[in-house]
Amino acid sequence: MGKVVEVNHPLIQHKLTIIRDEKVGTKDFRALVDELAMLLTYEASRDLPLEDVQVKTPIQETTKKQLAGKKLAVVPILRAGLGMVDGILQLIPAAKVGHIGMYRDEKTLEPVEYFIKLPEDIDQREVLLVDPMLATGGSAKDAISALKKRGAEQIKLITLVSSPQGIAAVKDAHPDIDIYTASIDEGLNDDGYIVPGLGDAGDRLFGTH
Repeated sequence: MGKVVEVNHPLIQHKLTIIRDEKVGTKDFRALVDELAMLLTYEASRDLPLEDVQVKTPIQETTKKQLAGKKLAVVPILRAGLGMVDGILQLIPAAKVGHIGMYRDEKTLEPVEYFIKLPEDIDQREVLLVDPMLATGGSAKDAISALKKRGAEQIKLITLVSSPQGIAAVKDAHPDIDIYTASIDEGLNDDGYIVPGLGDAGDRLFGTH
């Protein structure tokens, strides 16, 4: 059974509060999303396997730990998920990057898949699926299904802001998935946006309306 982790680190909460402010411009919003993605990935990668290695310091030889060569992939849900990729790659530069393109039908609020490009060995990698907002859960749920259909078995979902409804939708469809989020907000409004949320993350990242 996968877990839901609301990461309450003070730096994460501070930066998230800043980007909620409607007056924050695109440049600062982008930079802070990068930083938040990095900090959330730090928490989500806590269980990566380690192995013993020999290393010679300027003083003596010793046995210490390093990552055990686990293959990772970062997969943003387009387009807003792109804003989280660079921050994660700063921590894990060897990770491969895939893309899943979905948009939400404004009438039905259901996701429509239009593009998928993944590393060929996605079935051998732990996948960090990223999207700033987990609102209705439709896009995340379908993105996870698309990953599983292509052989991915170890998937973690990383979001900045989540609604209880979105979390429930993902867990109902994929109870094995771990979800890491900086905040579980109050809920959704009639338009399917997270309340209080931070607006449309894609528009704020890319300066569109």
